[in-house]
Amino acid sequence: MTAPTDELDLSQFQCLCCGTCCRWEGPVRVTDEELKKIAEYLNIPLQEFIDKHTVLTPDRRSLSLMEKEDGSCRYYDAETRFCQIQAVKPKQCRDFPYHWKFKGWEKLCAGGARLAELQKKKQS
Repeated sequence: MTAPTDELDLSQFQCLCCGTCCRWEGPVRVTDEELKKIAEYLNIPLQEFIDKHTVLTPDRRSLSLMEKEDGSCRYYDAETRFCQIQAVKPKQCRDFPYHWKFKGWEKLCAGGARLAELQKKKQS
């Protein structure tokens, strides 16, 4: 049994690039500054990047990176287990699991499962 998520010490969390957070469905909101950085990084004119690589979020409050058909992030490469825009990935991505997470994330995320197991061993 793993420690409950609200008890996990996230200061010890290490991402193992399993891609769980990248495959979780839902909008990846991007700011104007993030749009500029990603477009520049991909060497795509900003307006073209906005037109072809983003969508309006369901609440119509911001733009989101487009997803693949399965709901995963289009910039996560499952084969290499790496984010293709790692150097400029949005704050929302960098914030996982420190500032947002979904219920049961520690069971699906390799880094979360490892953290829970390590902390369980420390408690024993």
